Amino acid sequence: MNRLLRHVAAAAFPLATVLVPAHAADDSLQAALSRLAPQANPKVIGLALAATECAAAQGQPPSDRLAVIDYSRPSTEPRLWVFDLVRRKLLFHELVAHGRNTGDNLATKFSNRPDSLESSLGLFRTRDTYAGRNGYSLRMDGLEPGTNDRALDRALVIHGASYVSSAMASRQGRIGRSWGCPAVRSAIARPLIDTLKGGQYVFSYYPDARWLSASPYLKCNAGRAMTASLRAP
Repeated sequence: MNRLLRHVAAAAFPLATVLVPAHAADDSLQAALSRLAPQANPKVIGLALAATECAAAQGQPPSDRLAVIDYSRPSTEPRLWVFDLVRRKLLFHELVAHGRNTGDNLATKFSNRPDSLESSLGLFRTRDTYAGRNGYSLRMDGLEPGTNDRALDRALVIHGASYVSSAMASRQGRIGRSWGCPAVRSAIARPLIDTLKGGQYVFSYYPDARWLSASPYLKCNAGRAMTASLRAP
């Protein structure tokens, strides 16, 4: 099996819940989550955690679960992780689409503009669910002014899509693309959405120097340290 097929095969079945070993009880949360998700960049996980901690320091309520999307990875790789922060579990590791104008297999362009058909970066907070033209969907509030705060107006939601599949990735070298939404496989959309609904955090990452410098949630101490190590060249 070639490298591409190995990557996409990992997304073909729902993820069994993975637990942190008992010996890790005194580990930092970042270390625990990184061990649960060895394919993830631990610095990206650290940046996501730093953003949520900074948000809490600025008055946002805490969240029990966190979704991390690493758009620096190709669409043919599972690049969405959903963690239970309280129980320290990995709940999902999945393929996720980016916007049609964000890039082909690799994401390169992000926007907050209506009708841009591009994905947005930064920290989001989930809201309620609804049944729309893409089926069961989850609304998100973008928390970062100028970066993702038009997410509701743009209808950037989590939903299932037939074009997010390992078969499509194998056939055409990329999964399908959305109008900016982080679309997931139809088979896991409902349980993933139910896990994240009602005020959980979603963190979308790409090494964009302007966003890394401007994000209000990457200005706390931990966020500054992580940002410095993840800046684009």
